[in-house]
Amino acid sequence: MGSPHPPADRVYSESHEWHKLDGDVLTLGLTHFAVEQLTDVTYAEMKPVGTKIRPGDPIGEVESVKATSDVYCAAGGEVTEVNAAVKEDPSLLNSDPYGKGWLVKVRVSDRAGLSGCMDAAKYETTFKH
Repeated sequence: MGSPHPPADRVYSESHEWHKLDGDVLTLGLTHFAVEQLTDVTYAEMKPVGTKIRPGDPIGEVESVKATSDVYCAAGGEVTEVNAAVKEDPSLLNSDPYGKGWLVKVRVSDRAGLSGCMDAAKYETTFKH
């Protein structure tokens, strides 16, 4: 199965998270490349609503049959929503990482870390497989 192209409406970190900013609300998820490397994701746990994070802080973790991986947010702010559907059905990360498989929403107060992220084209070129 071919890898879907990373959508152009978001930025990507080297640790394979995507960040989609809409006003001051950032939606964050894992890239298709990340979930492909993890194989079948079996568990996802994000920080609870109200948690304040700094740029680069871990915001949760995902587990698969292969590994447990921290999930990082490039921006700072406060967690406003956690995707309950992914907690109940972590396979959404594998089947729809750029859509229904989003992980968390953050009200952004510090965008500085986002400037170090890659656009879709650079991410795709850097992590070709």
